[in-house]
Amino acid sequence: MKLFDVYPLNNITITRAKGARVWDEQGKSYLDMYGGHAVISIGHTHPHWVERIEEQLEMIAFYSNSVVIPQQKTLAELLGRISGKENYQLFLCNSGAEANENALKLASFHTGRRKIIAFKKAFHGRTSLAVAATDNPAIVAPVNQTDAVIFLPFNDVDALKAVFTAQGNDIAAVIVEGIQGVGGINVATNDFLQTIRECCDAYGAVYIADSVQCGYGRSGKFYSHDFAGVNADIYSMAKGMGNGFPIGAISIAPHLHPKHGMLGTTFGGNQLACAAAIAVLEVIEKEGLIANAATIGDYLMQSLREIPELKNVRGRGLMIGFDMPDSHTDLRKKLLTDHFIFTGEAKPNVIRLLPSLALTREEADEFLEAVRKEISVPVG
Repeated sequence: MKLFDVYPLNNITITRAKGARVWDEQGKSYLDMYGGHAVISIGHTHPHWVERIEEQLEMIAFYSNSVVIPQQKTLAELLGRISGKENYQLFLCNSGAEANENALKLASFHTGRRKIIAFKKAFHGRTSLAVAATDNPAIVAPVNQTDAVIFLPFNDVDALKAVFTAQGNDIAAVIVEGIQGVGGINVATNDFLQTIRECCDAYGAVYIADSVQCGYGRSGKFYSHDFAGVNADIYSMAKGMGNGFPIGAISIAPHLHPKHGMLGTTFGGNQLACAAAIAVLEVIEKEGLIANAATIGDYLMQSLREIPELKNVRGRGLMIGFDMPDSHTDLRKKLLTDHFIFTGEAKPNVIRLLPSLALTREEADEFLEAVRKEISVPVG
C-alpha cells in the first residue's frame, strides 16, 4: 500500500527536534520559524511536556468519556484561569476542524437557526460544515456545499450590518478568525470584532471566535480577539494547545447550556491528550511565553519593516506575514535550501511566520540575517 498523495512534500526527513530547531536524518540543523502550522507553542520536546506525557503513560493513556477523567477538570480550571474565561465551559475534542464543527453545531442548537456568516479568505477546517464555511471552493466537495453559509468581505463593517438588518433573525452564528492564517495573516480590526459582538447581541446570534491558529498566546494575548475588548460566545482552539499532541476544544460561555448527547467524542479529552495540554499551559504561564510572543513578535515586525523590499509586514505577536517582492518570489525556497530555515506561505506571495512562542531574540536575528542576505542577492 502507498500513501494517498495529497501533500506536496519537501524532500526532508526530520528525525529529532528541540526548542526552535529540528534535525534531519543527516544531522543537519534547521531553524523552525513555522512550528508545523503553528502547532509548536512551547518549543519542540519541551522537557516538562515530555515528563508530563511520560508520567501519564505509566498510569493510563486512554479511557472513554463514560467515566470521570480528573485531568479534564484540571485542564479546564487551568485554561479558564490563564485565558481569563473562568466562568466558561470546556468541551474537548481532537482537532481544529472538529472544534469548529462542534462550535457551529452548538450555535445552531442554541438558536434553532441554520444560517452562518463567514468571511472571504476564511479557513475553518476540512470537515463538513467547517469546510463549507471555508472560502476555498477547491476543497469543498459537492456533499459539503450548502446555502447555509453567507460569505462577507473581511473587516467590512457595513456589509456585516446590512446582512444582519436583512436576515438577522435567521443567523445562528458568525464565525471569524481574529487573524486569518491560511488567508494570508489578515488581522481583524477592533471595530470589526466589536461590531460582530453588537450584531450578535442585537439579533441573538452566537459569536464564534476561531482561535485554532491565532489563539493560545500566539498574538501576544491569549486569544487574538481579546485585542478588541469583547468576549465571544465560543472560542475554538487546537494546534498550539497540545504542542504537537492532537487535541482541540471549544470554550463555551455560560449562557449556552448543555444537554446529554448533543455533543460527543471518542478520543477527545483522553488522559494522555490532557496531560500534554496541561503541560503546555503550565509552561506558557511559568516561562511568560505570551509576553515573549508579544516582545519578539514586535521586534521581528519592526525589523522586517526596515527591509524596504518587503511589503505589508503585518500580524500580531508571533503570527506574522509579509509579501515577497516580485524580484524574490523564491525567497521561501531559498530560506529553506540555502539557510535551512522553515517558514510557511499563503498564496500567492506571502511568507507566514508561526514559530514557537519561546523563540529567542538570537533565533529571530538568525532569521532576519538570512532574509537580508537573500534580499541583497541580485536576481539574474
